[in-house]
Amino acid sequence: MKNTISFFFSIMGLLSFAQTPCVNGFAGAFPCDGFDLQSQISLSTMNSTRANDSWGWTDPLNGNEYAIFCLIEGTAFIDISDPINPVYLGKLPTQNNSSTWRDAKTYNNYAFIVSEDTGHGMQIFDLTRLRTVTNPPVIFTEDAHYSGFGAAHNIVINEATGYAYGVGTNVNGGGPHFVNIQDPLNPVNEGGFSGAGYCHDAQVVIYNGPDQDYTGREILFGSNADEVVIIDVTNKTSPEIIATINYNNVEYTHQGWLTEDHRYFLLGDEQDEINIGINTRTVVFDFEDLDNPQVSFEYTGPTAATDHNGYVKGSQFFLSNNAAGIRIIDLSNISDGIMTEEGFFDSYPTHNNSGYIGAWSMYPFFESGNIVISDRTAGFLLVKASESLSVNDPSFSEISIAPNPVVDRLQIQSDKLKISSLIITDVLGHILHSEEDINATAFSIDFSQFTKGMYFVTINNQITKKVLKE
Repeated sequence: MKNTISFFFSIMGLLSFAQTPCVNGFAGAFPCDGFDLQSQISLSTMNSTRANDSWGWTDPLNGNEYAIFCLIEGTAFIDISDPINPVYLGKLPTQNNSSTWRDAKTYNNYAFIVSEDTGHGMQIFDLTRLRTVTNPPVIFTEDAHYSGFGAAHNIVINEATGYAYGVGTNVNGGGPHFVNIQDPLNPVNEGGFSGAGYCHDAQVVIYNGPDQDYTGREILFGSNADEVVIIDVTNKTSPEIIATINYNNVEYTHQGWLTEDHRYFLLGDEQDEINIGINTRTVVFDFEDLDNPQVSFEYTGPTAATDHNGYVKGSQFFLSNNAAGIRIIDLSNISDGIMTEEGFFDSYPTHNNSGYIGAWSMYPFFESGNIVISDRTAGFLLVKASESLSVNDPSFSEISIAPNPVVDRLQIQSDKLKISSLIITDVLGHILHSEEDINATAFSIDFSQFTKGMYFVTINNQITKKVLKE
């Protein structure tokens, strides 16, 4: 296995890869469970040697999706409207010097980019320019610049209010720095808050959780290196600390995210796996009463890898887990103290040990279900849940598709759904067979014409299932 992995990484700097389904626990060289590799772009294609954070933007004009991909020497923009054939459009260079840390968020079709590059400030880039790139890749220039701070570890944006919060900056003792970006090209410094010390990362929301004392208030939930802090930032001239809370075995309070009902806060400590030698740990806080937050329970993952950025979408927790890639965890029973891993895609196949290597971050919020992974060395990867895991209509679950090894026919049986059309494609999307006006609940075709490999059968233009011919 080591020889296979070594060869894979030796050619990875030269190639971009097309869709590879997760079959028998692997998508190509990547270990996986329930997630297929859509595509990959190497760092060398982007003329870089290391990636860090990532975000995404959906064009409201046409629904096209774009990845905002942070690199040590700038920010890359990738058109993923065709997820099998992504297009590297170009790069916005850093303001001054290369840096391990770069972060981007979006508001009103603009990207706001910060870095720990000294004197970097905040770059502002009009994302609608990506629509008209005709000869990629190009070198972009910023559309505006904010210099109210120099270096910043991260940028947090509350899109509901039009405020950006620089955190871990060289002002306010590293506490949150308030920038009004309602007019994106003319950002306004509205002060900051140093009363809670250095803020490494944060999430800011208009609160709509169980504590009605704060309904409608703008609340910052900060991961402040040695504790979690809750701050009311509604009034920028007079922020107020609501509460602080720590937890057992604090090593470095790195980043956290609220559940969508604002009840629970899922926190990753960046150094506990390294310093204590435990498996991946997520600390879950109960924020039913913001004035009296409590530790609810701890979730322990299956590997020793160091957790990094985590985000909640619906009832799922998407966790970038460094050497263990990304892990997808079900939150349906979080109120009972239960979190259950339901899938993963390991962008760093070599090992799952603790340390700072592998998946730095991800962006799971595209409506298409495409997930951007920014891996420190593997570069840009785009993955998506295998179709067989994303089917919710119970009538589709009754469909049985399997090759018959005796007569070499593909047999399709459905107890509840009438089959009207059928398309068979290969892993590259090429149509190999199609039929219309079938109108039957049972159907079979000659499968002898197909060579060994993976195929996709699409029924009624709605549901796709994978078939492996051995």
